[in-house]
Amino acid sequence: MTAKTLISFERLAPRLRERLRQNRAFWLAAMLAVLAVLLAASLAIGTRSVSLSDVAGALAGHADTIGEAVVTMRIPRTLLALLAGAALGLSGALMQGMTRNPLADPGIFGVNMGASLAVVIGVAWFGIASSQAYIWSAILGAGVTAVFVYAVGSLGRGGATPLKLTLAGAATSIAFASLVIAVVLPRGDIAGGIRSWQIGGVGGATFERILPVLPFLAAGLVLALVSARKLNAMALGDEIAAGLGENVSLGRALSALSSVLLCGAITAVCGPIGFVGLVVPHVCRLLVGVDHRWLLPFSALVGAALLLASDILGRIVARPGEVDVGIVTALVGGPFFIWIVRRQKVREL
Repeated sequence: MTAKTLISFERLAPRLRERLRQNRAFWLAAMLAVLAVLLAASLAIGTRSVSLSDVAGALAGHADTIGEAVVTMRIPRTLLALLAGAALGLSGALMQGMTRNPLADPGIFGVNMGASLAVVIGVAWFGIASSQAYIWSAILGAGVTAVFVYAVGSLGRGGATPLKLTLAGAATSIAFASLVIAVVLPRGDIAGGIRSWQIGGVGGATFERILPVLPFLAAGLVLALVSARKLNAMALGDEIAAGLGENVSLGRALSALSSVLLCGAITAVCGPIGFVGLVVPHVCRLLVGVDHRWLLPFSALVGAALLLASDILGRIVARPGEVDVGIVTALVGGPFFIWIVRRQKVREL
C-alpha cells in the first residue's frame, strides 16, 4: 500500500465513521418509532378491538369496563412480550458472539428446553408452585444445559467448533423434549397446564408473574453490556483477544451467565419460545454492523418488536381465538434457519 493510498484512506475514514453513526442514529429512531406503534397496536388489538381513546383513558385511570380490561389483561401481556422479546434477542446475540456461530440460539442450543425440563421436573416431582421456584429451576436447568452442550461440543479434535455445538445443542433439545413428555405423561393432573406452557406464549400475563422476573432480567442486561467490549475482541479470535489484554475466559463466562439468566427467567414465565434469538442478531448486523456495543442494545429492541408483532399477528389470524406466540415465531424462524444454513454453507461453520 502506497503512502498516497494511506493518506487517502485516512481522509476517508472519518467520513465513513460519521456516515455509520448517522445510519445507526436513523435506525435507532426508526426502531423506537416501530416499537411505539406496536405497543399501541398490542393494547388496541385483541378478541375485542379497543379504540386508542379508550386505551388512553385506561392509562389515565378511567375505570370503565373496556379500560379495566386493557389495564388488567393487555398491559401486562404487552409488557411481558416486550421483556421476553428483548431478553431472547439479546441472549441470541450473546450466544452468537461468544461462540462465533451464526446458528447459535437458546432454542437450537437446547438451553430453553433444558430450562423447561427443570421446571417440569420441579412441578411434577417436587410440587413447586411459586414464581421464584419456577425462575430458579429454569435458570438452573438453562445453566446446566449450556455447560453440557459446550462440553459435548468441545469433544474431539478442533474443540468447540460451530458445527459441533449446533449438533450437540439440537440433539440435547430433542432428548430433553422427549424427557419432558415422559415426565408429564403419568401426571394427568398437570398435563394440560404443562402442554399449554410448553408451546410458549404471553397470554394470561399478570403483573404478579412479571415482577419476580425483573431483577434477573436486569442482572442479565448489565452483564451483557459489560461483556460487549470483550465480545468485540473475541470476534478477532481468542489469541488476538488475549494479545489485546482481554480476559477471554472471563468474557465468555460473563456472556454465558447473562444468556442463562435471560433465557431461564423468560422461559419460567412464558415457556420455551424459539428462533427469536436466531433471527434478531442477523437482522441487527445488517442495520448497525458487528460492534457489540451497538449490536446488543439493538438486538434487545428488535427482539421486543418481533415478539410484539408475532403476538399481535397471533391474535388477528385466529379471531376470536388466538395463536400462541411460540407457534408464530416458529413459522417465521424455521425458514430463516434454513436460509442461514444454506447461506453459510455447512462446511464453513
